[in-house]
Amino acid sequence: MTEQTVTDGGGFLGRRRELATLRADIEKAGLDTLAGRPAPRGRVLLVAGRPGSGRTALAERLAAALAGSGEYPDGVCHARLTDPGGAPVPTARTARELLAQLGAPAPAGGDDAELSDLLREALAERRAVLLLDDIATAEQLAELVPDNRDCLVLAVAAGPLTGVPDVRPCVLGGLERPLSIRLLARGGGPVRGTVDPGAADSLAELCADLPAALVLAAGWLTLHPEHTLADAVRGIAAGADHLPLHDSGPADPADLPLHRAFGLVYAALPTPAARLLRLLTLAPGGLVDAHVAAALAGCPIGLASTLLSDFSAFGLLRPLDEAPVAGAGPQYRVPGCLDPLLAALLRAQERPGEALLARARTLERTVRLLRACHAATEPSGSPARQWLSGLPRSLRFESRAAADRWLAARLPALFAAARVAVSDGELDTLARRLIAALTRALIAHRGPDEAAPELYQLHELVLGVATRLGLTREKAAALLNLGDLDARTGRLPQALTRYRAALEEARAEGDAADPLAVGRTLESIGGTYAELGDWQRAADWYGRAVALAQARDDLAVEARLHGRIGAVLAYDGQLDEALRAWRAAASAHRRRGDVQAHARSLTEAARVQEYAGQYEESERTGKEALRLAAGTGDRRLQAALRLRLADAAERLGHAERAAVHRAVAQTLLNAPRPVLERPVPEAESSAYPEGHAYETQTKHGDN
Repeated sequence: MTEQTVTDGGGFLGRRRELATLRADIEKAGLDTLAGRPAPRGRVLLVAGRPGSGRTALAERLAAALAGSGEYPDGVCHARLTDPGGAPVPTARTARELLAQLGAPAPAGGDDAELSDLLREALAERRAVLLLDDIATAEQLAELVPDNRDCLVLAVAAGPLTGVPDVRPCVLGGLERPLSIRLLARGGGPVRGTVDPGAADSLAELCADLPAALVLAAGWLTLHPEHTLADAVRGIAAGADHLPLHDSGPADPADLPLHRAFGLVYAALPTPAARLLRLLTLAPGGLVDAHVAAALAGCPIGLASTLLSDFSAFGLLRPLDEAPVAGAGPQYRVPGCLDPLLAALLRAQERPGEALLARARTLERTVRLLRACHAATEPSGSPARQWLSGLPRSLRFESRAAADRWLAARLPALFAAARVAVSDGELDTLARRLIAALTRALIAHRGPDEAAPELYQLHELVLGVATRLGLTREKAAALLNLGDLDARTGRLPQALTRYRAALEEARAEGDAADPLAVGRTLESIGGTYAELGDWQRAADWYGRAVALAQARDDLAVEARLHGRIGAVLAYDGQLDEALRAWRAAASAHRRRGDVQAHARSLTEAARVQEYAGQYEESERTGKEALRLAAGTGDRRLQAALRLRLADAAERLGHAERAAVHRAVAQTLLNAPRPVLERPVPEAESSAYPEGHAYETQTKHGDN
């Protein structure tokens, strides 16, 4: 959880000794070097301290200085390893986030080990700083340390990280007293400290010189310009009494200064502001903007924006460095040291139903924003753009570029919202709507290939909801989509497992099973076996899908599947069966009235006949296909058939006939296309469907 910083308009304050120590530790020889062994891993510097000690601010300050000095030209990559609420972040998610910052691709569905290895590969030739904040366990850190001595890891944790070799710790306590008083003066002004220096000293002592507590006390002084430092001392002494923790006392006496300072500020807030502050602990991922705050509190977005700005000035929120996005304003983070206090206040002062309603409002607004983000990609004048123009200005995107910037900036918070909604279990309908809206927006803005890693995570969330609710069809669809992504990234055994599970779920509905989903799953299993080179099993599964297509009287699917069977059987050397399959495909296309597809199927049949040594039959079949293709105007297909006939003529010893065919093919290929001719998509130009294109000539061309 990100700590309160020791920065404000006056800049970073203090910690010069700690910064110097950390810089010196970078240059010191490690234990491996002293032992005469080559250093196998990047240097790890640990900034340790209690919540509120300013440990994150110090690490950020050092990282920025190192990057700015040119020592680490590849910059700083920053990740938080603990979610709000204290749950450790999975290694795969952290590695994926760091890879994205490095501009390195990460495959969809990669596990912890795979993504950790990819991260190490990406850092192998770089000089970069990894700032890993709020580390929960040493194992988290060990998985992410690069195998490159030119990289530096700045680790931020509450205490020592045993088990990670050669870690250089820097333990933070409070600030020096003069610096504490200067920090208080930033809120209270120099006059109050000059008039009553004893009260300033007492206030700093009650804050234990902890930066977070001092920032909160300074915020209270900003909020109350009419009060003296002595008033702040009296108020902070009883500040913890305003918190619901005072019945049992804080878990650790060392937390009392921070609790008191927070209680002082919280007690001074107006009721609406205090309620919004409590509700901010429900913000997904601890990330807050005006939209999230307005939805949580059910207030106008302008009021929410003003309150967030005030909270930041009082030290209750931390503004993020990202540039504000049009329509959403700046983004803030709930400080990790305050998250437990806000959660306790929420439990004590808000009914569970009110908290649930606040979460529902937030999800509903997020869904509307995602729908608007998707609508911004639609053509001007379309129904989606008309719907977008009718939205309030705060929910509207003026252009696709604006929507794209919003989606990129808010993506971490959007995924956090989806994860929280799914794990919560009380708002499953909204969770499903949110995931669907986010999926559509990602595909519209990035395309299915670029968005594949994010889509994989969303399908996993859908699978979790569908499993919990017993939604068989949605579970089957999620498994099928995950299998497709696994197959696309080369994880064929995993894809096969997903497809088989999807088939089992689809068939579990019995007579109510969706035949289209079952057929698609059967075809996907066949395609995966084909990719694995198991041609006979591929043909068997394609055959099952053919039977289902015939039962539905779906000639298009039947024809496609017969073609796939012909392709894999040709690969397997079963040429007679392959020829029958291609003729069945041609017959189905003929019944459909698709002349081009009919001609292509006959072309493939002629190819198989040639492989089988049936040269005269191949020539006759090729001529039949050419006759059909001539009526379609498809010159590419006619040229391919002419070349096929040329090969057959040469096999039969008719060199002159072969030369004529080749000359005509060359003329067809060189002739300019008519403007009105429909271009043939790449997937249509081959008889083998996209995704499972098996070029039989490669294997059998020498037969």
